This record gives sequence, structure tokens and C-alpha cells, in this order.
Amino acid sequence: MPRFQLVLCAIVGVMGLAALPALGAESAGKTGAHRVVDRWKLGGAGGWDYLLADADARRIYVSRSDRVLVLDADSGKSIGEIANTSGVHGIALAPGLNRGYTSNGRADSVTVFDLKTLKALAEIKVSGKNPDAILFDPATRHVFTFNGRSANVSVIDTADNREIGTIALGGKPEFAATDGKGRIYVNIEDKNELTAIDASTQKVLTSWPLAGCEEPSGLAFDTMHQRLFSACGNAKMIVTDSTNGKQVASLAIGNGVDAAAFDAQRHLVFSSNGEGTLTIIHQDDADHYRVVDNLVTQKSARTLALDAKTHRLFLPAAEFGSAPAATPEHPHPRPAAIEGSFTILVVGQ
Repeated sequence: MPRFQLVLCAIVGVMGLAALPALGAESAGKTGAHRVVDRWKLGGAGGWDYLLADADARRIYVSRSDRVLVLDADSGKSIGEIANTSGVHGIALAPGLNRGYTSNGRADSVTVFDLKTLKALAEIKVSGKNPDAILFDPATRHVFTFNGRSANVSVIDTADNREIGTIALGGKPEFAATDGKGRIYVNIEDKNELTAIDASTQKVLTSWPLAGCEEPSGLAFDTMHQRLFSACGNAKMIVTDSTNGKQVASLAIGNGVDAAAFDAQRHLVFSSNGEGTLTIIHQDDADHYRVVDNLVTQKSARTLALDAKTHRLFLPAAEFGSAPAATPEHPHPRPAAIEGSFTILVVGQ
């Protein structure tokens, strides 16, 4: 997610809802009338990237440039924060170890923190450049960071908090997902590919082309049916069979997408689109899908997290002013966020 704070501003600032195709309008509302049920006005300085919902602990983790906000998942009230996470992108949790991990893009490091106290326990330097997506694989009990500028993966042993290996990817990684059994999948943004990794051997198993997909970013996983959902920069959602790489579906979504989520209980796939929409897709069965709604959210709301317990979604967004005048040094200036406007949108039924 190179946009980290704020490539999204340049992209979504010029987009309007009029650019959105008619996505299944005849079946809108059949998901139980999703709507924005709350807005948590948080304010504060800095951009944002990934956020993560811990359904069991009732917490939401939100990356904010140099810190991670920790919120109560039901009220939005602050529980605390994890400081000194320079250029933080993502958060991974290992509840069985009572540990959490953040990927610090500017520091080329991972912060280890205590899940109960939120106190930082260690900072692990990684050899990869700009660690972005991060996940904990329960099968190996290793943490994996997906490094944007070095096009590789750093593997961290949680037993002694050290990097024990790297995995070359041959392209820029984006979101990743694990099946919990030792296999990891990651979108390769600049190659329009989906790569499978063996977590135990730390080797790439295969890479599959994502036909019809440009710049895949968000990735969600239906582990029961073994289906992967790649959200693409050309307003497509590609569904892939994780056992063989076969593409089983392609659906239209909104523009400016960054994240995707899958609600296994309700058989719904979501894409958060920076133009200000949330595309909602129903899974009829493993190989058949249909867009059922396109909820208006807010421009810049292009990442999301799903609370598996309440089925609510959380989307960060902000309001932006006009872009400054172009200069030779900055020919494409980005608009700045309006002070105090950072908000978490809560979507439910």
C-alpha cells in the first residue's frame, strides 16, 4: 500500500460517484440494507493505512503514520495507542502468544507489543525495505512482512524476535492472506499476479496471472471453499480457486479500491472504494457471485476491517481541501486533509 496516507487523496479527489457503473442496482438492498450506522470522529494528524478488527477482544487497531490507535470496537472510544511506529502500515495479532506486531515502513522494522497492556516489547529490524502488509501464520508461528520497495518477504521467528529468512517475490507485494495451515497468498501489484508461498520452507510455490486485473491490492480469503478475492485497480474483483489458480469469477466494483473482506457467515464479499462506495457481493456458491449493493460511504474510504462477531465494517476516511498550485518541483500536488476530519465510518445492517 504505497498510498499509505495519501496517494488516495490524489486519486479520489478527482473521482465522483457518477463514474461508478450501475452495479446490480436491481438487487440493491437484498443484503439486509447495509448502511452507515455511526461515524467516529477521531481527528488527529497523520495519514492512515491498514486497520484490523479483533472480534474476540473487541478492539480495532488503526494505523496512523507514526502510531497505532486502539479503539473499543463497540463504542469507538480510545483504549490506548502503540507509539513510535514510524511509517506504520499494518498490524498482525498472535493472541495465543499475547503479542501483536506492526510493520513500520519508514523504519524498516517491526514493533512487537503486548496485547493486554499495548506496551512495546521489542523492535525488530528487517532487511526488507518498506515492510507493508504483515501477518502471523499460526502453523509456523512466524510473522511475515511483505516489503514493497525490496519486492520480498521477511520471515520473523516469534520465539526470539529475529528475522530468520527472506523470500524473493519478483514484484511488489500488496495484501496477503494465510490459510492457517502453512500456505500464504499475496497479490503482486506490478505483475498482476497472485503468488502462493509455503510458509514452512519459505519458498514460492507458484504464481498465477490475474487475467483482467490491473494492480491488485486488497485480498480476502474464504478458507472453507478455498477461494481468494483480489480487488483490482481497474474496478474489478477477481475470484481465484486457491487449489489450482483457476479464475472462477470476475465482478465489477468501484474505483479506487484498496481493501477487501469476506464475511463467511453471511457469504458476502466487500470492497472499499476510494471514490466513496462500498461494493457488496453475495456468494451464491463457491463459483457464483453477484453484486447486490453499492453503498455510498465517503470519498477516501478505501480501506476497511470486518468485525466477524457483529458483522460490522470499519472504514477510515477524511475530508480534503483543494490541491495547492502546481510547481516545477511538485507538478502534481496532493490536497491536504482538513484538520480534525479523520473519521471511522461504521457500516452495519
